[in-house]
Amino acid sequence: MGPSFNEQFDQHGAWRREFAQQLKRLAEWMSSHELMDAAVHERLHRLEEQVRSDKVMVAFVAEFSRGKSELINAIFFADYGRRIMPASAGRTTMCPTELGYDASLAPSLRLLPIETRLQMQSLAEWRVKTERWQEIPLDVGNADQIAKALEKVAEVRKVSLENARALGFWHDDLTDENPVPDAQGLVEVPMWRHALINIPHPLLKQGLVILDTPGLNAVGAEPELTVNLIPQAHAVVFILSADTGVTRSDLSIWREHLAISADSMDARLVVLNKIDTLWDTLNSAEQVQAQMERQCRTSAEMLGVPLDRVVPVSAQKGLVAKITADDLLLETSGLPVLEEALAKGIMGRRQSILRAAVANGVASLRTETSRVINIRRRDLDDQMAELRSLRGKNASVIESMRHRIEQEQREFDLSTSKIQAVRAVHLKLLRDVFQQLGAKALKAELAELAQTLQQKGLKLGVKKIYLQTFDKLRGTLDKAQASGTEIQAMLGGTFRQLNAEFGFSLQVPSPPQLEHFTHDLNQIEQSHLQYLGVGNALKLAQPEFAERLVRALAMRLRTVYESAANDLELWSKSATAQLDAQLRERRRSFARRIEAVDRIQQAASGLVERIAEIEASEDELVQLEHRLQELTSQLVALPSLDAMNPDSHLVSA
Repeated sequence: MGPSFNEQFDQHGAWRREFAQQLKRLAEWMSSHELMDAAVHERLHRLEEQVRSDKVMVAFVAEFSRGKSELINAIFFADYGRRIMPASAGRTTMCPTELGYDASLAPSLRLLPIETRLQMQSLAEWRVKTERWQEIPLDVGNADQIAKALEKVAEVRKVSLENARALGFWHDDLTDENPVPDAQGLVEVPMWRHALINIPHPLLKQGLVILDTPGLNAVGAEPELTVNLIPQAHAVVFILSADTGVTRSDLSIWREHLAISADSMDARLVVLNKIDTLWDTLNSAEQVQAQMERQCRTSAEMLGVPLDRVVPVSAQKGLVAKITADDLLLETSGLPVLEEALAKGIMGRRQSILRAAVANGVASLRTETSRVINIRRRDLDDQMAELRSLRGKNASVIESMRHRIEQEQREFDLSTSKIQAVRAVHLKLLRDVFQQLGAKALKAELAELAQTLQQKGLKLGVKKIYLQTFDKLRGTLDKAQASGTEIQAMLGGTFRQLNAEFGFSLQVPSPPQLEHFTHDLNQIEQSHLQYLGVGNALKLAQPEFAERLVRALAMRLRTVYESAANDLELWSKSATAQLDAQLRERRRSFARRIEAVDRIQQAASGLVERIAEIEASEDELVQLEHRLQELTSQLVALPSLDAMNPDSHLVSA
């Protein structure tokens, strides 16, 4: 058995901390040797930010009473020695609940009132309006107080059918999804729309985010949850009950919110919970095992997942076993197998992604920094040749060389206006691309879809407009790609001219590649397409639901556009930083050459001393290159989780 999810996550956190420390040492070393230009600084900052702030979200999704909260307790919070998330019989988590940690905030439970659904602001917009949230402080040293406070996520209230309809919990044409009215005609709805739990749990401090979702009715009523949060989770744990298998409502949640492309299926785990209900003393152990295996096979077939993605567990027995240190019961509960599957699927994949980002970032760092070192080396070579030509020459020749250097410097300073003109054109083209990818342009591209969705009644033809909208969005990315290629071609011509005139060694980076953002658009398109089908036609007929859907879609698309713009900006900085570096080094070179001639004029020994200094500087550049290679290689060579766990048979996903 490999290490548990908690152990794997601890090791992942250690890996990230070590990487961040080594990255900091590299940055300090580069600054001390004046190798930190704008592009290098930006790349280092992005690498550090990506690794330091890397979040891993695990979403738990199921119909009511499948044991989601108990499973969260068993996997993550058994060390408290009691239940932390409410997990009593019947309905428990009534609103989407996020558990994470932000060191800038005090430990607390924040609750967003359900009435905010009557307004059109998205959850992301409500997050920054702290005055609308009810905040309850949490005493991190008191498990009982935390558990008591978290019981509020299970609170409900009674409202009229009219209010339930306005809040999105009652649909006249979807009777199967509606709550049952009581004798007074009132129905039960959640007290809260969303809950945020901020506690310094060791795993949460290292970047784990847990999303506990309510059942079908509440999930479907919050498009931002199903459109943004769940699809972007790094792993989704879908929980079934072993005694019932896949029910109609389970299948509805899976098909409407979780069924995705085959290449992303490794991000889905199906848990057949409550296997202890099958532990019948009247049946033999073999009969119980056969019944459990049959339920797993049936569930896998109905959901269309590989059998090895269905894990039978008893969350309740697993929690009891951890608290009482009962190893036999723990193994029987199946919880260690689930934890291993989570560790293998999530941590392996997250570290693979981070390692790929590190490798690409380090390769770019080496290229950009080596270019600065080569500029210095070439200038030293030019100075060396110039000084050696002065050996045995009289004072008039030396004075003539000084005048020639000063003339070169004046001509160079005058030519910088041409360089500034090139930069102005470059920045104008770049601003045009940023406008194409800006929030205003995105809003315009979504306008027709938004208008169609907000019409009253059934949204006829909305699917066609939806597909046309995504064609336009892909076209925008194609235009941005073409603009990047155009800018690259323009800089290429200018750089060749500058290289010829001033002996520069400018090289334009390859044009930015935005294909992976088009892939992101395709995934978003597919994840939203299901909401435009016949099954959701009645929900789409409600203006409030359609408005929330458009807002959730716009937020997710804005993230893609902003990321594409950021990549273009980094590419641009990499190109212009070369020019800045060579201008800076050339000015330094003029100053050094004039200083060297002055010293030679003042003393006969000056020429020999200056030649010795240049030779020493060349040796220093060799040492700089070796040290750069050493520091960057250490970043790439940090041990993986597998190397940190030689006894584990897990492989990175």
